[in-house]
Amino acid sequence: MKSNLWNILRKELRELFRDKKSLAMMLIIPVFIPLLIIGMSALFEAQMNKDIEEYNKIGIAYEMTEEEKSIAAEMNLEIIKGTEEELKQKYEQEEINLYITKNDKNYIINTNGSEDSSYAKELVKSYLETYKKYLQQQYLQANQINSNEVFEIINIEEKVEEKDNFFVNYIKNYGFLFIIMAITVSATYPSTDTTAGEKERGTLETLLTFPIESKDIILGKFLGVSISSMITGIISLVLSAISLAVAQNMFTIYEGINIMYEPVAILFAVIVIVAYSFFISGLCIAIASTSKTFKEAQSALTPLTFLSFFPGMIAFMVDLSTTPILSMVPFLNYTMIFTDITNGKIDYLHIGLMLVSTILYISIVLKLIVKQYKSENILFSK
Repeated sequence: MKSNLWNILRKELRELFRDKKSLAMMLIIPVFIPLLIIGMSALFEAQMNKDIEEYNKIGIAYEMTEEEKSIAAEMNLEIIKGTEEELKQKYEQEEINLYITKNDKNYIINTNGSEDSSYAKELVKSYLETYKKYLQQQYLQANQINSNEVFEIINIEEKVEEKDNFFVNYIKNYGFLFIIMAITVSATYPSTDTTAGEKERGTLETLLTFPIESKDIILGKFLGVSISSMITGIISLVLSAISLAVAQNMFTIYEGINIMYEPVAILFAVIVIVAYSFFISGLCIAIASTSKTFKEAQSALTPLTFLSFFPGMIAFMVDLSTTPILSMVPFLNYTMIFTDITNGKIDYLHIGLMLVSTILYISIVLKLIVKQYKSENILFSK
């Protein structure tokens, strides 16, 4: 049995490494991960360091006081005066970034929610808060009250921990989502070729004439595809770590922050990658085995690429927390546990449940595949 299994595995690996398309899927896809990390870092850098002249054109539809003019000048606001109708027209023509109207003591910031107006809105809010504080100080002084005793009654400080840094979390989590997607893509081609491809070429029927049990054939194919997926995952993780090191030295948004993976995080990330590789490989083989042709199998496996990416993306966007139940949900659990690991939250219960559930899913899938291969109606239908 072990000899037969080893021979099947050697056959699968030999064909895998000889096939240029399989090698391309396994080795080339991870190259996109550095592009993703560096590209997203550059985008964040551009957003953080956006030139104020791109969003400081502010329309004012009322008469400004001298103090307002002084504050606006200090904050580099380019003031464009006019009536509300004139400013609305200028705003629609993109000549100004937003405009402010005034109704008694109410200052109204008029925008359409675009990216440029959001930057301008934050700038104007800061300007109005400064003017508001000036008026408050004037009022307190007029009533002979020490303004410092009122405004400095408490001190507020902000401390940003590394694990709470938005850019770092965003880059690492979306980087890992891309690793998961790369593993999925890497598993689809060899699993299709070794099942539907062999069926279409007629080589599978020849293989079944040998005195080899179906479970040895399936297990050999399963391990071959899994090894291919693991190689893709490990290469992707290495390139991700290298890209983070490069990004930290390239972009100022990471100054003073260690964005590299901790050694323990890398260890557990490898465990997650191995578990997912086994899971997705078994699932791909199970789906491809039911297909009559290579093209049909590819079409059937295409939704897996999206299914591997979106659950984790949604969980990250809504800030979903890992629970014992969620740690057993396929696709979602791998991304959520990795997110916890990179944030320094290593929960052995969740990791254990993820591994146990993965073994259970793989066992069920392999039994289904063996059953499929014992059915001549499925194997040789045209």
